[in-house]
Amino acid sequence: MTDYTTPVTTAFELQRASIEQTQTALEQGVALQQRMGQAMLDSMESQQSAQRRGVELSQTAIHGYLDAIESSVPGMDVPVEEIRTTVDEQFEFLLENHDEAFDTLQAEAGDGYESYDEMTEETLEALDEQLSMLIEAHEELQSQSADAVEELASQAETVQEQIQDVQEQTAETVQDVQEQASDA
Repeated sequence: MTDYTTPVTTAFELQRASIEQTQTALEQGVALQQRMGQAMLDSMESQQSAQRRGVELSQTAIHGYLDAIESSVPGMDVPVEEIRTTVDEQFEFLLENHDEAFDTLQAEAGDGYESYDEMTEETLEALDEQLSMLIEAHEELQSQSADAVEELASQAETVQEQIQDVQEQTAETVQDVQEQASDA
């Protein structure tokens, strides 16, 4: 008997492989997003540090400007010192707010990342379960389809054998009739 199930089995195996490859690609995509999210969180600290250095550099530049005024304009010692004190207070306030803002931003981003990570893991677990059920159903459908193809092939061979038997009987009958006709 010819193996009629090979194309059917191959088609089902290719479909399953495609499903599994899609699942792997999805998992890799999610893992990439998680790494990117973690990298963003990790970079926030260096951003904070760089911005803080920029603010401190501005403060140093203003101090240099005030030093230049103080040394070049006589009698400006007291007003420049008052300005310097006010500038320092403002920069201190700015740096405190800067630190608080970044701490809040990092905490919120960290919480958001953790929530996203948890949701993603739950989604991947649910998807994995659903795909497992799909693959099981797919394997059952493959088995049923292969059985049906085998049964259909068997029936087709039986019909073909019956047709051959009828053809042989018809040929014998025609031959008998021809012999009888030639004898008569």
